[in-house]
Amino acid sequence: MLPTRSPPTSRCAGLRSIWPGGPDGCPKPTGRRSPPSWIAGSAFDERAMDLIRTAAELQAATDGWRKAGDSVGLVPTMGALHAGHRSLIQRARSERDRVVVSIFVNPLQFGPGEDLDTYPRDEAADIAVTERDGVDLVWGPSVEEVYPPGVDLPAPDPGPVGQTFEGVTRQGHFEGVLKVVHRLFDLTGPSAAYFGEKDAQQLFLVRRMTAAEPELGVTIVACPTVREASGLAVSSRNARLAREERQQASCLFLALTEAAEHARAGEREAQVLVALMAREIGGTTLARLDYAAVVD
Repeated sequence: MLPTRSPPTSRCAGLRSIWPGGPDGCPKPTGRRSPPSWIAGSAFDERAMDLIRTAAELQAATDGWRKAGDSVGLVPTMGALHAGHRSLIQRARSERDRVVVSIFVNPLQFGPGEDLDTYPRDEAADIAVTERDGVDLVWGPSVEEVYPPGVDLPAPDPGPVGQTFEGVTRQGHFEGVLKVVHRLFDLTGPSAAYFGEKDAQQLFLVRRMTAAEPELGVTIVACPTVREASGLAVSSRNARLAREERQQASCLFLALTEAAEHARAGEREAQVLVALMAREIGGTTLARLDYAAVVD
């Protein structure tokens, strides 16, 4: 039996590029301009950031950019922006001429008893972040703008994949995710959409949806997970953890790292790798394992 360990500093060796405060979580490609410096809605190129609320405004803005020959980068969020979101914005800023960030807490992806009402919200702070990072446009719609009453919007089926792993404990979650993402893609039009690898199951389903509907004209760009110094993936919900809970949550990173180390050493039995992760998490007082899996 391998003992449960406190998070060693060596676990983070070689991963500095994805830490907040270090270099961008997503490596900057060559051949594109650097992000402009933005101060209170102005930049070296003197473009102000706009905050809009309606679907019509979003369509008009992105259509206008493309007609002017500009490429469009989209960063979908539910707000409460953190270093992970900023890495997506910065990647989009470095690769695309125009960047739009959506801020919408999607009620359809929350199940009964989940934290829809208490999910972190701070629009003023989010706007400050987007201005600082050179975003061109923020779309902060109402529920009625996203889901107009009486309008039958596409509702992509996540299929069996949406009923596994996170879908087991969050029934209907991925149906809600795909519906809102599809709506956002419809309104934004041809673009590159930036998603974090932290939500791997979501990323898989969104990629599959866009592959099945090439007429959407959306390219999915996956960016590496950004982590705290302990290895815990940054998340808007981390702010709700007590100090001890946050410290013990690093067991997730330790479990993943241990399984990865054994895989690199030649272990190919998925059940063995899952057992290693379950043992690490199970040995942590405040942690409870929902699922652990090794997938191709």
